[in-house]
Amino acid sequence: MRKVYSHKQPGAAILWFIGLALVGLLILLGPAAAHPALLVVLGFLVLLAVMFSSLTVEVTASSLVFWFGPGVLRKQVPLAEITGVEVVRNPWYWGLGWRLTPRGMLYNVSGLDAVEITRRDGSRFRLGTDQPERLARALSEALERLR
Repeated sequence: MRKVYSHKQPGAAILWFIGLALVGLLILLGPAAAHPALLVVLGFLVLLAVMFSSLTVEVTASSLVFWFGPGVLRKQVPLAEITGVEVVRNPWYWGLGWRLTPRGMLYNVSGLDAVEITRRDGSRFRLGTDQPERLARALSEALERLR
């Protein structure tokens, strides 16, 4: 299916945070970091870094698709279910990653800018992006063509 919009935002903030956590643990623990239990924790941090290394968003003629990192955590929303699109700014304390906020789910890897999407059932979610105006415009134009 033809893509109307496609953008992959690197998760610089998450990668920096996890990288600092890894280095901090290694420095703090020194030789004790080779303990099997700690290797599991370090491995988990590396897995998180890979999983949340980026957020890719695509808009096609019929759906909004987005995923983190290599695509294991993928979500597809038919455009027919979307009733509203708005550029917003998240408070810093809402954080990064995949989380529940007072305004619905938030999918974000870096920065505070986002696009809030309202679904036909009234639920909302936010996609963090470093291109909020372009994403909102692509979604709005795709919705117009659909209707």
